[in-house]
Amino acid sequence: MRFHFLLLVLACLSALVSALAAPAPVPREFRGMWIATVGNIDWPSKPGLPAAQQQAELRALLDGAQRLNLNAVVFQVRTAADALYESALEPWSEYLSGRMGQPPSPRWDPLRFACEEAHARGLELHAWINPYRARYHGSRSPAAASHVSRKHADWTVSYGRYLWLDPGHAEAQAHTLRVVTDLVRRYDLDGLHIDDYFYPYPEKVAGNGSLLAFPDQASFGRYQRGGGRLARDDWRRDNVNRFVERLAAAVHGEKAWVKFGISPFGIWRPGSPPGIQGLDQFATLYADARLWLNRGWADYFAPQLYWPTSRREQSFPELLRWWTAQNTQDRLMIPGLSSASIGKDRASTDIANQVRHARELKADGVLFWNASSLRLNKGGVVTGLTEELFSSPALTPPTPWLGTNAPSRPELTVEFQAGGARADFSWNRGAKAEPARVLVFQSRIARSWRTEVLPAGSGRRSFDLQRGGAVPDEVWLYGVGRTGMAGAPATWLKPTAASR
Repeated sequence: MRFHFLLLVLACLSALVSALAAPAPVPREFRGMWIATVGNIDWPSKPGLPAAQQQAELRALLDGAQRLNLNAVVFQVRTAADALYESALEPWSEYLSGRMGQPPSPRWDPLRFACEEAHARGLELHAWINPYRARYHGSRSPAAASHVSRKHADWTVSYGRYLWLDPGHAEAQAHTLRVVTDLVRRYDLDGLHIDDYFYPYPEKVAGNGSLLAFPDQASFGRYQRGGGRLARDDWRRDNVNRFVERLAAAVHGEKAWVKFGISPFGIWRPGSPPGIQGLDQFATLYADARLWLNRGWADYFAPQLYWPTSRREQSFPELLRWWTAQNTQDRLMIPGLSSASIGKDRASTDIANQVRHARELKADGVLFWNASSLRLNKGGVVTGLTEELFSSPALTPPTPWLGTNAPSRPELTVEFQAGGARADFSWNRGAKAEPARVLVFQSRIARSWRTEVLPAGSGRRSFDLQRGGAVPDEVWLYGVGRTGMAGAPATWLKPTAASR
């Protein structure tokens, strides 16, 4: 009899331990997409649309990101010294109204709208700028009177089909830094993002095919007359290096938690690693991206690894392995994948395989170029990702070097009602804790856990606990702050019928 009693006690203890076991941690993986506005690539579908239609299109892109279980969007807000937001520094972009300097009608602020709508879906919003491009080759309207090309033409140079802010001109650099400071100060951003445009990609001389020289004689001459000793190529790289370092300081000087991200060309130099061939960004774009990574000047790197996996000279796994090895400061490594190339040089399964490679190589996530390819579900890529690799939500990886404060533990109460139960929660308003950016709500029925990542700022303060016709046996709820740090969870165990 005593032996059977001990077995019963052990069985009860085992059941109790099972019930009290913590749910599995939510995966940490940056899952993002670029929303390009230059040339109306992704948004808005064309210039001059009514504000309500522009807003509806942007909401649809964000809804698609949410359905795919993405957790971040990188939204282009400065394409060529212009603004897709209210700015006193640069004119309205022509990609909104069809004419540079003309605001959308009725007037609204796309970046403020994007921040609010992204956060309402639990998505991070990263503002993406082009630091030096001053006029795009496909421009449709004349430059506005307030555009840098008309107010400060001496800061710009003409190169091939483009107008470029001269990276060697101190005032051109200072102007872009003012734009960045203004953006981070006025908007509720999660990140500030720059792409691979530093010195421009080479253009060819019409007729003979030779490379066109970048016309920075004036700024280099000023540098030399001021006592500068660097050779021209080294001077160009030094211009970009110091600018990147100052950008990082400008972002974090305004808001310490905002991530600064860079998306360099995918190859640092041919032969790095051995066998890799392609454009030499160090010698051609004067971008020493390895140095920036080694110095920890950016909080995340998204090298553009846009080639199909089968391309040996630009091997995706070898390049990602090389970039990861350079990450001596342990910043976030988030390779960029070209889902836009599906149907051209790859199948959608190649994108899925690159996601798998990224996970195997311990990358911190992936970033998709571009939003339109996901919206169109090119080659069924969204269907495949949703069914397998992105079937459950993920949190963005933490950035503890930007802050370690976490949200306080929420207060959680459960009220039983006819046909179910409702959970109410609140925050300790007196606590000086990090505000929650998202909530993690986990509920268990028997041994099966369900996880939801929900916006924290939506005003929601209750949950219907009914799941599949049953009230959960256990609930966990906690907040995750702006640097990805998770707070302590509030927990609840369903009482027995007798105790209720």
